[in-house]
Amino acid sequence: MALTGDYKLISTEDMLQGHAELCIHAYGFVKSMALKCAIELGIPGAIHGNGGGASLGELATIIALPLSRLPRLRRLMRVLTVSGVFSVEHQQPDDSVGCAVAVYGLTSASRLLVGDGETSSGLSSLVSLMVDPNLTAPFSGMSAWFMDDEQPRSFFEMHHGEDMWDMAAREAALSRTIGDGMTDDSRFVVEVILREGRARDVFSGVRSMVDVGGGTGTIAKAIAAAFPHVECSVLDLPHVVAEAPADGESVMHDWRDDECVKILRRCKEAIPTREAGGKVIIINMVVGSEKSKGNSTKKEEAQALYDLFLMAFEGGEREEHEWEKIFLEAGFSGYNIIPALGIRSIIEVYP
Repeated sequence: MALTGDYKLISTEDMLQGHAELCIHAYGFVKSMALKCAIELGIPGAIHGNGGGASLGELATIIALPLSRLPRLRRLMRVLTVSGVFSVEHQQPDDSVGCAVAVYGLTSASRLLVGDGETSSGLSSLVSLMVDPNLTAPFSGMSAWFMDDEQPRSFFEMHHGEDMWDMAAREAALSRTIGDGMTDDSRFVVEVILREGRARDVFSGVRSMVDVGGGTGTIAKAIAAAFPHVECSVLDLPHVVAEAPADGESVMHDWRDDECVKILRRCKEAIPTREAGGKVIIINMVVGSEKSKGNSTKKEEAQALYDLFLMAFEGGEREEHEWEKIFLEAGFSGYNIIPALGIRSIIEVYP
């Protein structure tokens, strides 16, 4: 076949590299579903409970997988190891006979999927929320939503005929999925705050705190335990507190700019002056806040992906200039961004 058009301008090596990259992007959903499958099968916990490493046979035994399904498990683990979710080492059997045995281990990512067995499931519930079919299905119609300005507010609503919160109020399973995922996320954030000195400093001098949109108080309870001098309370809707344990430390990214301004104005009315130690603490993303510091592009990619994910519900993450505009419109005098939470930051906003 003769090459035409832009193909003439690139080498065969570049063509093949580009083809491989397109396959990776196009099949990106396969990685998401493989991760979902691994969580549902209990693979991270199985590896952890087996001393941090497990062969295919050991995994099959622990998760009660029929031995006839070992080839399927091997192919699943191949995807999850080449994508960095799990690690793999090839070890020779003790008798040095036969092929090397693949032993799978946990990485920095999959370690976060293992709970403590009592109070936390790690981040497995959060990941399960991100890949829930109710949340992923609307993305298939995203281009139609882009082109039609007469569609409902979000392409989640365009697909389902109702927004996510109405669906969650009607479907108990989705409500639990959202609540469990947000609780996982809140616990993770608190754990980092309590470890990170710069984050802990945010609460020095604070005497009282109200967690706006705080669900059943996962964050408030942890802050109160770590900082006994801080009087903590939670503000949320009655049905949220009663039924859906969703903790809203990132509540701002669910709202439009004008709605955030209204929320912040009410917060400003409720806090003391800056001289008296009053401030609003926001835990959220500041997109691109660390680009100039040479940090890994993994953070930038995670922020961009999460921002687009939130667009399904007409939410979104913001760059610093967008945050600044909201703060000024709400009547605040200044702010300080502390990039101490990975892809998220702590933002102190001063009256």
